Amino acid sequence: MTYLDTAAQFYSEVAQTPEAGLCCVQSTPMHLPGLNIPLKMQQMNYGCGTTVHANELTNQPTVLYVGVGGGLEALQFAYFSRRAGAVIAVDPVASMREAAKENLEVAAKDNPWFDTSFVEIREGDAFNLPVADSSVDIVAQNCLFNIFEPEDLTRALKEAYRVLKPGGRLQMSDPIATRPIPEHLQKDERLRAMCLSGALTYEEYIQRIINVGFGQIEIRARRPYRLLDTTTYNLEKDLLLESLDSVAFKVEVPEDGACVFTGKTAIYNGSDAFYDHNGQVLQRGIPAAICDKTAEQLAHKSPENVIVTDSTWNYDGGGCC
Repeated sequence: MTYLDTAAQFYSEVAQTPEAGLCCVQSTPMHLPGLNIPLKMQQMNYGCGTTVHANELTNQPTVLYVGVGGGLEALQFAYFSRRAGAVIAVDPVASMREAAKENLEVAAKDNPWFDTSFVEIREGDAFNLPVADSSVDIVAQNCLFNIFEPEDLTRALKEAYRVLKPGGRLQMSDPIATRPIPEHLQKDERLRAMCLSGALTYEEYIQRIINVGFGQIEIRARRPYRLLDTTTYNLEKDLLLESLDSVAFKVEVPEDGACVFTGKTAIYNGSDAFYDHNGQVLQRGIPAAICDKTAEQLAHKSPENVIVTDSTWNYDGGGCC
């Protein structure tokens, strides 16, 4: 039995008997006007953050959701794309697909705007997505890719890249580790299935996204979510895990490297307007959002009257790279 088989068995069990607090600390369901979430769907909310960002959901995009879970985020995406087949939810576990289908049928009774045809549930997995090349606007996954071993993570990222339209977005929420996870925990298949031992560090995670071709990444949120203590997990010191919400864009990687936005800004406090090496104008005293690459360049090459602020880990667009 492989670690993926263990994960499939594990999620088959929790599909039949929801386990509150499983895996990640459960995220609070998004509150939207007229959106009523069935109780069982809430109990099966096993994500560590959210992949549903309203700013990304204009013009009723086609969404491919990988790892349907209880159907909560599929329902949330359908809220913004109210048409048949707008959301394609993929899962390899039959009992999870059935549970999600039942939950969505209940949701249709509780939400007059929702029709079950809005969400199409298909058999499939992250390595073999059942859609054509360049066919969807958004690929989303919540607390799934972190259970993969590193090379399998790369396979899943490549497959997401394949099915996205040019300019499309990969929206993810995954645990990351504040330092490398020890080997004895990585090899524990049950802990990996529970989203506790497969997390990469932030740097490793972001670099794998870049390596498959995503040219721009924006961090929507980064927060603590679980502490692995010394006693329970046989560690020399406590290890903090965090949850990371990100959006990666299918655009070309610039020659000087990918643009990663983490909420940094540049502020000019000189007497006249300042032009950086990319032609961006910094108005006196007004913060301008910049990517980490530009922040590093400004910090090393610009005059003293340009201030670069730290990452806020909360970025929602409008900056310069």
